[in-house]
Amino acid sequence: MQRLNRDAIIAIVLLALCGAFFWASFDIRQPDYGVLPPSTWPRVILAVLAFLSVLYLIQSLTAGAEPIDDVEHARAPGFLGWIEHWRNPLWCFFLFFLYLLSLPVLGMLLGGITFVYVLMGVLGGWDGNKPFVHALFAVGTIGSMWSLFTFGLGVLLPPGMILGQF
Repeated sequence: MQRLNRDAIIAIVLLALCGAFFWASFDIRQPDYGVLPPSTWPRVILAVLAFLSVLYLIQSLTAGAEPIDDVEHARAPGFLGWIEHWRNPLWCFFLFFLYLLSLPVLGMLLGGITFVYVLMGVLGGWDGNKPFVHALFAVGTIGSMWSLFTFGLGVLLPPGMILGQF
């Protein structure tokens, strides 16, 4: 009998959570107004997450069990080894914290573009034409999301002090 790897166990837990949350979505109150019930979007998102979890489960079951020589044994001991091992997630949390602090000044559009640009540079490097590619992706993704929410959905996003007049 084949031993389950960690990915398969995580996929099973994710599927169980999706099922529990989908079941809980039936307790969402149905108002007397509106065309679409409030439980529609949570159910759509949960269906997509469940589908992706099934794909994750299939992929993890076909990969088999991981070897005993694990990545955790390869990291350096002590606090500096821990910092080096978790460097990328720590950078993500730190830069996101700075992004949240900059929201009142820069706003959603400029702060988001700056956050994505700097994060891509820190994680992907600054050599060659990468800064130009990072700038294209940052402006394209954040600009399109900001436009969708601002103009398409009518959501009021924080403009910040710089773009507060526009």
